[in-house]
Amino acid sequence: MSTQPNPGQLPAYITSATPNPADKRAPWYKNTAPTYAGIFLWFVFWQDAASGSSLGGTLAQGVSFAFLSLVVSAVVCHYLFYLVPGLLGVQTGLPLYIVGTSTFGAKGGFLMPGFLMGILQFGWLGVNTYFSSLALAEVIPVPAKVIMVIWGVLAAFVGLKGIQYVAKVATYLPLIPLVILIVLLAKTIGSVGDFNAAKLVMIQKAAGSTAAAPLGAFGVLAAILTYVVGFFATAGAAGVDFGLNSRHKHDVQMGGLVGIALAIIATAGIALMVVAGVYGNAEMTAVAVKNNAGLNAFKMIAVVFSANTAKWLMFLLAVAAFPPACFSSFIAANSFKTTLPNVNPFISVGIGAAVSVILAVTGLAGDAIGVFVIIGASFGPICGAMMVDYLLAGGKWTGPRAGFNPAGWVAWLLGFIVGILPNLGVNVPAAPVAAFVIGAVVYFLCAKAGLMSVVVPLPARR
Repeated sequence: MSTQPNPGQLPAYITSATPNPADKRAPWYKNTAPTYAGIFLWFVFWQDAASGSSLGGTLAQGVSFAFLSLVVSAVVCHYLFYLVPGLLGVQTGLPLYIVGTSTFGAKGGFLMPGFLMGILQFGWLGVNTYFSSLALAEVIPVPAKVIMVIWGVLAAFVGLKGIQYVAKVATYLPLIPLVILIVLLAKTIGSVGDFNAAKLVMIQKAAGSTAAAPLGAFGVLAAILTYVVGFFATAGAAGVDFGLNSRHKHDVQMGGLVGIALAIIATAGIALMVVAGVYGNAEMTAVAVKNNAGLNAFKMIAVVFSANTAKWLMFLLAVAAFPPACFSSFIAANSFKTTLPNVNPFISVGIGAAVSVILAVTGLAGDAIGVFVIIGASFGPICGAMMVDYLLAGGKWTGPRAGFNPAGWVAWLLGFIVGILPNLGVNVPAAPVAAFVIGAVVYFLCAKAGLMSVVVPLPARR
């Protein structure tokens, strides 16, 4: 029989953590929902909902099936990737980097999902800073690189202040892309019924497209799952940090159903219908082909509106990208505050923000999207392993486990391999979901095989 470890074996970042008190928690509509919704209203998410590497993109089987696939993806994000982390957060009042130690161990949790996730968020901040600043520079008479510095510093500062400040920023700015999406839908909804997937394929071929053959029904579902879940995976694991700011389970459920599921269906769903509406109208189709708009909903703005109006609408969408930038900074700040408790967060987050700005100013952030797709898919097995750990413990947090918990690391490694196979030329349908399933199954098997390090009791709370 294993000897129970002494609490003194726990790292300082665990022993110094204290639960978020009840008086600092708030209703779902004041923090979780608006902050998550702000992420999905970011134009970088919804602009490519209809796109793909095949003719017809995700509209190859029609608008209705693409929309149904989107609903399935939204449900997967809420129930598989977000809900358990959120419930663990509200139950413990502790952040992801502490809660994750039951899955990956007291030492292992420092690296995954702790410190590493915090570092990676600054990569997302760099990408946001790069693309948003370029759009802003089209209207503001200030060099893009200057805007990048200001944008990165402000986003890091707001994120460092905490979720309540991120939520305040996310309360009103997301209304901009929401209004623009609604107006786009109003101008194209009349021709959605005239959309024909086969005709779209013919148009693309006539325009010289060399894309692969149109996707079948399963292919469309897999493509949308990959697109939506791959984008959301890291934010799903961060549900712990939203949960610790929630009052009870109802807040966790409603925050996810509205801020995640409904937001995904609304934003990407409107984007799908806008693209379908454009290609259901002969006049707008001609403009889309001329502008080489493809199936990109963001580019459809210049198809539906005049060039001058489109320029300003795109400018407003760039401004509305600020909340997602703050979200990345908030997650990073939480990571550093908990894994490096003895380091002033202004210093650690400041260094991270500086790296983000450098990535943006040098243009390196503009080539990082492929890398982030891999990173996003890698969080599938983390969420899968956390779910099984939660269920095996009877719906509660067990507490930190000693060292590196073998079950968690084996599950993550095998799931990660599955997640990156598409990037190596191996076809894995819905890779982020497949990675989640592999992570969950492997963790369960390892747990039943006894490959679990012992739980280390936490010292008494002050």
